[in-house]
Parts: sequence; C-alpha cells; structure tokens
Amino acid sequence: MRIMGLDVGSKTIGVALSDPLGWTAQGLTTIRRRNQAADLAALKELIQRHGVEELVVGLPRNMNGSLGPQAEAVRTFAGLLASELGLPVHFYDERLTTVAAGRILLEADLSRKRRRQVIDQVAATYILQGYLDRLGQNEV
Repeated sequence: MRIMGLDVGSKTIGVALSDPLGWTAQGLTTIRRRNQAADLAALKELIQRHGVEELVVGLPRNMNGSLGPQAEAVRTFAGLLASELGLPVHFYDERLTTVAAGRILLEADLSRKRRRQVIDQVAATYILQGYLDRLGQNEV
C-alpha cells in the first residue's frame, strides 16, 4: 500500500511517496501552487500514477502546540483533498521538519538554488517517514 506525504505551503506542495510496503519515504516532487483546481489536478495525477491509497499531510503547529492561520489553511485544503479524492487523510505534526530538511541539505553541500528547489520535497519526506515510523511502532 502506497502512502503519499504532503508538505502544503502557500506557494508550493512538497510530495513524498512510501515504498509499496510502507516502510520508507522518498521525495517525489515539488508542485508549484497556482490555484485550487490546478493543485488538485496535479495531486490527483500523481496519486493515480503511483497507486496511492492514503495521504499524510503535515500540520504546521506553533511551538506551543496551538494551531495558527497556516494550520487552518492546511486543514481546509486537506478536507478538500479527502472529499475530492475519496482517500483517507491523516495529519502529522510537522514542527521543525523544514528546519531539519534545511540542515540536511546544507550538510549535503547543495547550492542555495538547489536547496530551494528540493526543501519542500525533503520536508514532505520527513513528514511521511515520521508517520510510517509511528505506524510501525503501533504494529509491534
């Protein structure tokens, strides 16, 4: 069963995909946001192409755990995804995933331009891998 992880931002959506067994997450792509219809169409095409059965969306909480305006926007978008695509949508606390992704990319010595191109995709990978790890712990 393939699971897709999403890091939904105001300008881009980072996308990651699990392996067929649901053990590991790999970065897939970054979607440049245009409008709601185009965003949904791009995600729908990826979901169909890769046989995705579930979605995990990073929920951007404040450091104190509360939900801010961006979290509400993400929840609204996730609700739209669930209703339009008919797939289960799970949320995963994404606090500091972009910071961690940035550190990894700096350590990999990528250029600033290349880091900007892939940071959302790497953040989506962190979100999805965290979710997969939590699933695995619950199965033991």
